[in-house]
Amino acid sequence: MSDLTKPGSTERQRALTSEILERVRELAQLRLESEPPFVAGETPVRYAGRVYDAAEMVNLVDSALEFWLTAGRYAKRLEADLAAFYGLRSASLVNSGSSANLLAFSALTSPEWKERRIRPGDEVITVAAGFPTTVAPILQYGAVPVFVDVSLPTYNVDVSRLEDARSPRTKAVFLAHTLGNPFDLEAVTAFCKKHGLWLVEDNCDANGSLYQGRKTGTFGDLCTLSFYPPHHMTTGEGGAVLARDARMATVVESIRDWGRDCWCPSGKDNTCGKRFSWRLGDLPSGYDHKYTYSHLGYNLKLTDLQAAVGVAQLQKLEGFGRARRENWAFFREALAGLEEFFVLPEPTRGADPSWFGFLLTVREGAPFTREEVVRELEDRKIQTRMLFAGNLVRQPAITALAADAREVGAPAPFRVAGPLTQTDAIMSRSFWWGVYPGIGAAAREYIAETLTRFVRSR
Repeated sequence: MSDLTKPGSTERQRALTSEILERVRELAQLRLESEPPFVAGETPVRYAGRVYDAAEMVNLVDSALEFWLTAGRYAKRLEADLAAFYGLRSASLVNSGSSANLLAFSALTSPEWKERRIRPGDEVITVAAGFPTTVAPILQYGAVPVFVDVSLPTYNVDVSRLEDARSPRTKAVFLAHTLGNPFDLEAVTAFCKKHGLWLVEDNCDANGSLYQGRKTGTFGDLCTLSFYPPHHMTTGEGGAVLARDARMATVVESIRDWGRDCWCPSGKDNTCGKRFSWRLGDLPSGYDHKYTYSHLGYNLKLTDLQAAVGVAQLQKLEGFGRARRENWAFFREALAGLEEFFVLPEPTRGADPSWFGFLLTVREGAPFTREEVVRELEDRKIQTRMLFAGNLVRQPAITALAADAREVGAPAPFRVAGPLTQTDAIMSRSFWWGVYPGIGAAAREYIAETLTRFVRSR
């Protein structure tokens, strides 16, 4: 008989677990205390990164000791906490923000919505100045992205272009809040309401941002989140889809969980009380409800190990947001004297962004190029990034699709509504660095000094 099967082993397991978790707390504290001080020019200034303490490590180890490897109690708690944080009907955890976008768009193709469902050939208005996985699901389902330009200095959709972009085939608007800065939600929601369009908010870069005092992600029919380490909170890999409507939440969960019609959680049977009494589709009466599929879905769930980290991270999200706002405000003030050379970013009117980064565009006629200033910053160990794809319609994946369509005489896979002038400017002259909570006062001063010194040297 092993120690863990003897009488009293439950108490022994609890004691061991408690001892292990206490050691984890001690280790986390030691790690925090051993962090070396920032040294300008030697310590890398990363554009983003994980910020954590003992709470995340304890939760992670607690979950590991339980050894529940799929979604479990921590996932259930994180879903409930996210829904409560946003004041929405439901939150469905997934394995990435890209999967969240895929799942959200997939939900709009459900037969549940009858004439409103998105079918191949239907159009979805979006922007080309963004991240590819906002647009990828549109193309993968055979729908047609309609690209409109953006406006500087907010870097969000130019809402004056929306009406011209719409056609009789338009079914939805799918937009991201650029680097945490909300797009003009008043104008976009009015446009969607006027024409009966779905609105999906890609909130992956804006978790905690506000528009007119209300959280972004709560305006659309669906909201997507990413928990990849650079984002506002992390689970390592991970994300979520949030829904306002109970019917939508049911569709989202079905597609996330293989497309099944059954809503029993993993390891549970017969929640509905008639597992062998349903008659659905052309299946025989009484076919096992656990193996009845109302959608063609996926398995996109998060593990409980990841959710355990997310539970602790969500409790810090508002504090992370304050640090991001403080860092962004520092850069906006410190670099105000450089407006002759750069377009400095501005929040959308009525918005209070939880910023993802500090975005600059080199003005035409400046005595240096983006490549030169980026090289200077990178040489000084300051990480920089482009605004993701720059102009998606110029990316090789999209140009290849267009070439394939031309070769076989098929319709173009996308449509461009008006010139993408500002999008091309972003592609050619914009870059950004981070404002995440791990950038302290010394690091942000070093960034501002490095950039200012570079400009003055020219």
